[in-house]
Amino acid sequence: MLAIRMQRNGRTHLPMYRIIVQESQRHPLSGRVVAEVGNYNPTTKTLVMDKEAVEKYLKNGAKPSSRVALILKKNGIKLPKWYKEEPKKSKKAKHADKLRKNQPKEEAPAAEEAPTQETPAETPAEETPAAE
Repeated sequence: MLAIRMQRNGRTHLPMYRIIVQESQRHPLSGRVVAEVGNYNPTTKTLVMDKEAVEKYLKNGAKPSSRVALILKKNGIKLPKWYKEEPKKSKKAKHADKLRKNQPKEEAPAAEEAPTQETPAETPAEETPAAE
């Protein structure tokens, strides 16, 4: 079975990708490539692709990787009906009950009651002797 995938080229911190057609059991860096159908530069977002060749391989059963499928959709190439998109992964916290936002809020009225009781009792006692 064939796969349409990306093969990384370029240097450190400056990636460039070849869009290749390869047997699905092989690693992208193995060197055995059926065809090179395009190039993609993620830093400049430039894409050069042979659309006719890609459509030919898709009709013959080549399965695109998830990233290549997104690129193909953006460029107006229709994917086959049998291709199923991978579901998006949702992030879940391991210990959600320990998160600060999920903790019960402390009692705010108890903190407000203490200052209100102290201030009225102290103010009138101090004002009367100072006024006389």
